[in-house]
Amino acid sequence: MAKLGKRTRAAREAFAGKVNVSVEDAVALIKSNANAKFDETIEIAMNLGVDTRHADQMVRGVIGLPNGTGKSMRVAVFARGAKADEAKAAGADIIGAEDLMETIQGGTIDFDRCIATPDMMPIVGRLGKVLGPRNLMPNPKVGTVTMDVKAAVEAAKGGEVQFKAEKGGVVHAGIGKASFDAAKLAENIRAFVSAVAKARPSGAKGAYMTKIALSSTMGPSVTVEIDNAAAE
Repeated sequence: MAKLGKRTRAAREAFAGKVNVSVEDAVALIKSNANAKFDETIEIAMNLGVDTRHADQMVRGVIGLPNGTGKSMRVAVFARGAKADEAKAAGADIIGAEDLMETIQGGTIDFDRCIATPDMMPIVGRLGKVLGPRNLMPNPKVGTVTMDVKAAVEAAKGGEVQFKAEKGGVVHAGIGKASFDAAKLAENIRAFVSAVAKARPSGAKGAYMTKIALSSTMGPSVTVEIDNAAAE
């Protein structure tokens, strides 16, 4: 068995026995152990009591985090004419129609968010098997199929986070950077948890949130007390 590095051992020792702590304590612990040479992302993982195989138990939504994510978001827009010009003016990184579809089909996906005007959906629909598994498929429910291209691009660039319950009912997202002020991270965490709580589907029965864990990109995770994380 490979030996653990000093940093890994120290992190594990610091996290040992820390279970269901407050958001503030979790943030302090994670920040103190985020010692990578890059600015680590602070990530949240929420286990939900839903079965995503059933349509009435799907959890999906979007939240504009109050302090942003700290991540530079690359945005692709399917649009033509005036709407393409609007997307460019708003700061979209990639704009196209059939040409963009062909690029994606060729295996190049150089963006983090995909937006489309409604008239582009017959083209975008052909990319369902490519964009769907990556949670990049434009969807009117989260505002990425819209005629208001300017607002959608600006929201994506401004720190808007989409979330979707994956297999096993887990919702995962980046909610900031280790360099963020602790209070701002805590605010982002509670805003995200609140958004997931409000997205509770009609088919969910029993306990909805069963576990909340926080971690940094390179560090171990710590579980957070659910009622504390859900407190406004």
